Amino acid sequence: MTNNALIKFDHVEKTFPKKNGVSQKVLNDVSLSINEGSIFGIIGYSGAGKSTLIRCVNGIEKPTRGNVFFQDQVINQLKAGELRDARQKIGMIFQQFNLMPSRTVFQNIYLPIKYQHQKKEEAAKRVDKLLDLVGLPDKANAFPSELSGGQQQRVAIARALIDNPKVLLCDEATSALDPQTTQDILDLLRRLNRELGITLIVVTHEMDVIEQICDDVAVLDHGQIVESGDVYSIFADPKDDLTKRFIDTTSRLDLSDEIIHSHLINLSGSQRLVKITYLNGKAMQPLISYISRTFEVDANIVVGDIKILQSKPIGGLAFVLDGKPEQIEHALSYLKDQDIRVEVLDYVKSD
Repeated sequence: MTNNALIKFDHVEKTFPKKNGVSQKVLNDVSLSINEGSIFGIIGYSGAGKSTLIRCVNGIEKPTRGNVFFQDQVINQLKAGELRDARQKIGMIFQQFNLMPSRTVFQNIYLPIKYQHQKKEEAAKRVDKLLDLVGLPDKANAFPSELSGGQQQRVAIARALIDNPKVLLCDEATSALDPQTTQDILDLLRRLNRELGITLIVVTHEMDVIEQICDDVAVLDHGQIVESGDVYSIFADPKDDLTKRFIDTTSRLDLSDEIIHSHLINLSGSQRLVKITYLNGKAMQPLISYISRTFEVDANIVVGDIKILQSKPIGGLAFVLDGKPEQIEHALSYLKDQDIRVEVLDYVKSD
């Protein structure tokens, strides 16, 4: 393992037998390192193997091949007692909260440590402290049915933190929540990471979640990692088509064929439809005004989307270049020499 890696997947494979005797490989040669104190996102569509992957971290699933390291332990080689001890350092929250409906909020949070022979007074103080941490100081005696979805997830988070874990596994933890509640839970998770130093592994099918909270991301497709890296680099310059499709869900720069071929973009003569994506903070440079002045071309912006990601600007513009053909080509050549991605899009010219 690398010096600051808390978790490492080393050529992990997982195969499940099917009822008809045909096996199904859900993880295929997965290798990843997750640094201590980071927020690591794993994104993929349903059936990609995301949940199976993180269940290998706490030993709920064991790899068919390869190893999963947690600190200095190989999780899939631990004996039952050793695995129970390791799991105390690994919390987990789920999409459906998994609270016990017949127990109060206090009892749900207290349950994981009920049989650890802790003094009841100390345990009660711990529960109260966690309720305050997740913003539910007055809900100790409430039952899950009396809480909103967001409140139930906060209880589940408090329960997952009761043993002071080193890592929190979040399996589609916001998928059952409305947008505002999702934002509140993501803000809470980010605060817990910052204040407690807890490592988060966030499994999701929503790129917006990755964008808002994660430091690094791995894209999983049919059990394989197709792309991984820090979130800014992946958003700025995705390589895999699946990654690009995910990013398009969070960006207003995706010009569909319907728009390109509609009357909204009616090109004529030498006009060109251009899409540029800024990389490495280039959004702060006045490229459009520069090419307009230098090459005597007009740039009519069709759509733009620039935002801040990991304290750096990211995004781009789609625009129509108009002018003399040779000047347009000079402008395009200049743009392509910059540290940005330039695409001249297909279009249908007007008659």
